[in-house]
Amino acid sequence: MVWFGHIWILFIQLVFWGGLIALVVWAVRRFTAPKPDNALGILNERFARGEIDQQEYDTRKAVLLRR
Repeated sequence: MVWFGHIWILFIQLVFWGGLIALVVWAVRRFTAPKPDNALGILNERFARGEIDQQEYDTRKAVLLRR
């Protein structure tokens, strides 16, 4: 039965290190994730590339500015 104590200590260490690694991975993903692009900036780029016309640009811009 002495070996049961060793297994318990090993289990606690695995949980500790697993939790620590999970915390580090979460923090790295949380703080280095790319920020979402500005919707108005994307709209301006689409208009500049000619993907949308003036009327659609004005309509979408008005909707975005009302938020």
